[in-house]
Amino acid sequence: MKNSRQETRPPQVKIPGVIGGMGPEATVDFLAKIVASAGATCDQDHIRMLLDHNPTLPSRQVALASDPAPVGEAIAAMAKGLEKSGADFIVIPSNTAHAFLPFIKAAINIPIVDIIEETVSQIQKASIGDDTNQQVGIMATPACLTANLYQAALTAEALHPVVWPEQEEAAFMALVYEVKAGTAHSKIKPAMKKLALSLVEKGATALIAGCTEIPLILEPSDLPVPFFSSTDILVERTLCYALGKEPLPSMEPRPINL
Repeated sequence: MKNSRQETRPPQVKIPGVIGGMGPEATVDFLAKIVASAGATCDQDHIRMLLDHNPTLPSRQVALASDPAPVGEAIAAMAKGLEKSGADFIVIPSNTAHAFLPFIKAAINIPIVDIIEETVSQIQKASIGDDTNQQVGIMATPACLTANLYQAALTAEALHPVVWPEQEEAAFMALVYEVKAGTAHSKIKPAMKKLALSLVEKGATALIAGCTEIPLILEPSDLPVPFFSSTDILVERTLCYALGKEPLPSMEPRPINL
């Protein structure tokens, strides 16, 4: 008997290469969601992926505050290895790591699916407020915010970014480190939710989970405004490109100021 999924799902046409380990649990969450979203009924229904899971990379926060080159070159080497192994495009389930795109793009000849651009594109298509009040709260690490990744992308779509003051940025980063240290999610959730609501109080009519640790803790039902998980969006777009539903994105990187 033929598998009904094999009859209805387009064949895989492109192989994603996943740069993982930043952080490990967030990478596992991304991979698990790819599996859960495939609609598979047997092994052969799932998509093939290539993975370089390297949690030994130095802190991206420290690198972006000092010298980004060593970390950027290390991530670029991971991308190059995935390309040599047969990857047709690269995905990185880490928002902050996208600050190193100039290094990565210089090393490879395949596209990168940009989690920042894909997330903002989804927000732009959604209704998140009236024409004069489309304010988007950015939940992201201090390095991601300093690199202006989401702010620039939102502004380009006539959306208004809302960010934390420095004290709340530091409080958020402390929670991210708690996740990476293995602290129970239930212990972190109240403080994470409080930080999310602080952006709503500042006028945000939608929120971006612009750090892939956030969807491990918070769900859309926890918040009073639309909540866009960058992880979930990257999952959907990875499957879309792997199955050839849309052409791969342009090779041209978005300008980034390091």
